[in-house]
Amino acid sequence: MYAGSYTGSYTDAQYNQIKNRDDNGYTTREVETKSATDANGNSYTTSVSNDQLTNSDFLNLMIQELKLQDPTKPMDSQRMMDTQLQMSTIETNMAMAKSMDKLVSTFNQTSLSNAANIIGKNIEDINTDENGVAKAYKVLSVETIDDQLVVKARQIMYMEDVVKDADGNRLLYDQNGFIYNTDGEKTGQKIVLKNPGEIATDADGKPVILDENNETVTDHTYTYEGLTTPVFASEISTIPFENITKIF
Repeated sequence: MYAGSYTGSYTDAQYNQIKNRDDNGYTTREVETKSATDANGNSYTTSVSNDQLTNSDFLNLMIQELKLQDPTKPMDSQRMMDTQLQMSTIETNMAMAKSMDKLVSTFNQTSLSNAANIIGKNIEDINTDENGVAKAYKVLSVETIDDQLVVKARQIMYMEDVVKDADGNRLLYDQNGFIYNTDGEKTGQKIVLKNPGEIATDADGKPVILDENNETVTDHTYTYEGLTTPVFASEISTIPFENITKIF
């Protein structure tokens, strides 16, 4: 045993390794061990429960057992070496697992950064509506959930024809054609639709408007200039990035 003194500096890891050893140089950390007996009647360690036990600790343990063995009944050193090899393999696998975790984290961050370019754009995924048309969405954000890259988006339900009043303000109407004022109240008038968002026009290209009695209003000032705008679903959809088939 070394009985001198040393005044150098230690890293935290070196200090923790030294302070956990007794006067004979053996670890003082509490470990739970299991043992077995070989063909010659010698006992040997088969497993330990302390995750902090290192190869150095095991080698010290093996050397001590070799010192104390009965020369007439040598212990099975091959078993001990096999155990030490298994321990080394476990340590290697644990180190590799940590490296893989770091690699996955780096990959996710890179993927997230690259995917952020589609925020604000429209996409299609692998799903289709009841008519077999691919569903379209507007991307709101990109996130990583449980190590999976996903986008948060609102589905585009349909495209709506833009109708304006005499002041150039956009006319508010629902999918059934009912017209609303700026306070969100029904006006009693209705715009005729061929499909949700698709207006019907008269011979002059003006929107067809009905009053509360479903009579055609001929003196209205509404105009249609051929513009459309998307109508979005109220709920937000979560879509795996790998399911995106089109970006536009």
